[in-house]
Amino acid sequence: MSTPVADSTNRLAWLLEDLEIPGVRFTVLLSDDGLRIAHSRGVLKDDAERFAAAASGLRSLGKALGEFCGGPSNTVRQNMTEYDEGMIMITAAGAGALLGVATTTDVDVALVAHRMNELASRVGHEIGSAPRLGGRN
Repeated sequence: MSTPVADSTNRLAWLLEDLEIPGVRFTVLLSDDGLRIAHSRGVLKDDAERFAAAASGLRSLGKALGEFCGGPSNTVRQNMTEYDEGMIMITAAGAGALLGVATTTDVDVALVAHRMNELASRVGHEIGSAPRLGGRN
């Protein structure tokens, strides 16, 4: 089952359409702290929210393990976890945002990674905003 993209809390779903390719189950745009920003067709809103929380946790684990691949300042570029029935891929998508994809086993990983990187660049421009300055007045 899938959530209609017309969901009023899913206004940025159109950004994720480039990842609607064979082998991709769904895509979720999420904040660094695990909140769903948008989701594609193919996933219910509640499942997209659970995915966002878990993907953020997986990203944090990747950051913690980075030092073992070169040093404490080593940054995560992309997380890829393979399961019996598919993969989870996560990449940065602008300041404070991540892009997560769930796939089947029959997927062109190179194509998905390429599309994710292209989309991450565009998403960063769409959702980027200047940080708030100052406190409450």
